[in-house]
Amino acid sequence: MKTKRKEPLAKPDWLRIKLTTDGNYAEIKDMMRSKTLHSVCEEARCPNIYECWANRTATFMILGDICTRACRFCAVKTGMPTELDLQEPERVAEAAEQMGLRHCVVTSVARDDLADGGASIFVGTIHAIRARLPLCSVEVLIPDFLGNRDSLQLVMDAKPDILNHNIETVRRLSDRVRARAKYDRTLELLRRAKEMNPDIPTKSSIMLGLGEEWDEILQTMDDLRAVGCNILTLGQYLQPTKSHLQVERYVHPDEFAKLKEEGLARGFSHVESAPLVRSSYHAHEQVQSAAKAEAVMK
Repeated sequence: MKTKRKEPLAKPDWLRIKLTTDGNYAEIKDMMRSKTLHSVCEEARCPNIYECWANRTATFMILGDICTRACRFCAVKTGMPTELDLQEPERVAEAAEQMGLRHCVVTSVARDDLADGGASIFVGTIHAIRARLPLCSVEVLIPDFLGNRDSLQLVMDAKPDILNHNIETVRRLSDRVRARAKYDRTLELLRRAKEMNPDIPTKSSIMLGLGEEWDEILQTMDDLRAVGCNILTLGQYLQPTKSHLQVERYVHPDEFAKLKEEGLARGFSHVESAPLVRSSYHAHEQVQSAAKAEAVMK
């Protein structure tokens, strides 16, 4: 028997988004189309797309726009991808150069159909960006590669400036929220990344409003710190369509502020915590802040 869906909660005032569709926004949208590129900003219906594109920043999504998983929080299309675009890394690098980026974030759909999960395309993208923009830092937000250690090693050997992999939610809710991804596999990936190269900062993100309890959030923070995770982002889950998980609660900005304090007290070098925060939101500023904090800790 299906559970009857509840009436959706009304969005509070603090989640109102300012729409900015100036020249920069239009230029980046046209560039993405002309180079046949995808951005997680569009595919995942990120609420910050107007602000970020107006400021000439974007998170590139490689390996196509069809994900082999169907996570219950994510708006990215699900299905079986038909091909692998080997020219994609070079087009991403061209776009990054055209945008004059100082910090480039690259993520992807999950490609469980590929033997290496798409790791080689991540590596090609990192190299292509650095060939065109030697001074641009590169952050990769990777899938779990189904726990394939060799795939992670390929990415770590390319030496991204930040290795990001999202835990998404607390342990109790993980199987309901994510598809195929596992809470402990995420922790193991972050642990292995540190083992492979301790000097590369690692980062993860938690969505709030899915039914998690305060103590569970703190436990997730502790679990991430136990595997050496350096940077944490926390944001409000927003239901992308009626077929996705409903929002259980809108978390007040004051609670996000308290969670930032909790995270910093636990030793994260940087914590970005607010309702509209997403994993790559203000990514360049996160890197700078974390680097300063790490320098002080040493």
